[in-house]
Amino acid sequence: MSEERPNGGEGADGNDAVDGDTVDGADATPDISVCVVDAGTPGNVGTIARAMKNFGLSELLLIDPPAIEPDGEAYGFAGHAREDVLPGAEEITFDELCERYHTVGFTAITGEDSRKHVRFPYSTPESLVEELAGVDAPVALVFGREDKGLSNEELSRLDQVASIPADPDYPVMNLGQAATVTLYELRQLTLEGTQLPDTEPHRADPEQVERFHEYWDEFLTAMGHREHKHEKTERMFRRLVGRANPTDREITTLLGVLRRATDQLDERRALLDELDEEDTLRR
Repeated sequence: MSEERPNGGEGADGNDAVDGDTVDGADATPDISVCVVDAGTPGNVGTIARAMKNFGLSELLLIDPPAIEPDGEAYGFAGHAREDVLPGAEEITFDELCERYHTVGFTAITGEDSRKHVRFPYSTPESLVEELAGVDAPVALVFGREDKGLSNEELSRLDQVASIPADPDYPVMNLGQAATVTLYELRQLTLEGTQLPDTEPHRADPEQVERFHEYWDEFLTAMGHREHKHEKTERMFRRLVGRANPTDREITTLLGVLRRATDQLDERRALLDELDEEDTLRR
């Protein structure tokens, strides 16, 4: 993001430029684009294009961009986005941006209260998930220059201001990093699914878990666990398993271990009874 102080342009240092955070669900999925204003280096444009490809976006808007050459830095940083997002980028003016889109400008430096109204109130990427879900217009996420971000004048023309929560001693992020963090947080609006498999169908069902607790109770009895500690131990174990959310395979495996351990303890007990010897485990 950028780091302009409330009375000037945005600001950051070197290659620095934005800052932020997801929620659940959305009433409608907005059409989201990314706009980069006056990027200083082609590499950051390529990095943003790649992040867009990662998180399901394709429309890249450029205002006063650097030269983007097919054999240059932007294409080198873009990964597979060099095949579609980057060559399909549209160069527009700031006026066109404001006319055609519901705009969200990103900055590292916000106002501290409503007196600094150009940069206040502000949203975070996390809160934008719900806020943008109901927007009935194309949305543009607007990122500014690497060294100074978006100016106060530019921010004053945008519909919303957003910032990425970060360490107050150094909230300024690199332009490409800021866009990547933002798009990650907004993925619920832009992706129908990810490469990660759904873990929920593999959770052990309640009947399996309850059977596991029954086996645990039998195991405690077989090992001669002290009666006055039995109930407390069962309760602690139940809470531990509840926090773990075990899979069906994990429960099945542990059931087998408990069953075998309990059977061996029972056999040991029977043998000791037969030999009329004391069971030291039950002292």
